Amino acid sequence: MLPLLGSIYNSLNSHSTNPIILLTKFDSKVPFLPIFILPYLFWYGFVLGYLIYFCFKDTKVFVKTLTVMVVGEVVCFVIYFFFQTTVPRPKLEGNSFLIELVQLIYSRDLPYNCFPSIHVLTSLAIMLGYLHLKIKHILHSIFIYITGTMIIISTLFVKQHVILDIFGALMLTLLTYGIVFELFHFSKLSKKEHTVYLKD
Repeated sequence: MLPLLGSIYNSLNSHSTNPIILLTKFDSKVPFLPIFILPYLFWYGFVLGYLIYFCFKDTKVFVKTLTVMVVGEVVCFVIYFFFQTTVPRPKLEGNSFLIELVQLIYSRDLPYNCFPSIHVLTSLAIMLGYLHLKIKHILHSIFIYITGTMIIISTLFVKQHVILDIFGALMLTLLTYGIVFELFHFSKLSKKEHTVYLKD
């Protein structure tokens, strides 16, 4: 499923006609910090690694988290199709290792498909899904929230996204999470209570 979503993303990212720029005064004050390309790239292992972790720890949490991600990304694709945005990128100077990593990302990911940010959406989905694991390890609890937060803010410092892209992704993720985790859970509880009532 994830490769399929990736192929749809790439097709929408291939070109754009008259994309909109959502820059704010806040974004103009955010510096370009190449060091943040490291947490930005770590996103790939973070999401995949914790999906596998959820799969072995709690299948229900895994399925619900994956559902939040898939539904959220599909909504993003619809938005990209009808409301394409772009982010101005800085001129890269120097030939350091970090600059080369940034250049690699810039060359493989065109500056489209920005609002909402899928980096933010999937990272937050993992962080929220982790809340539902019955048994948590203190190291995982510290690592997942620090790393997830670093990935989210890295999208600003490497100039892949603007602040509105992040807010859009946060709202979309929370809405999808509420439907998939909370409403589905409430529905199951209601059915159980109704069954007990009938038995009584």
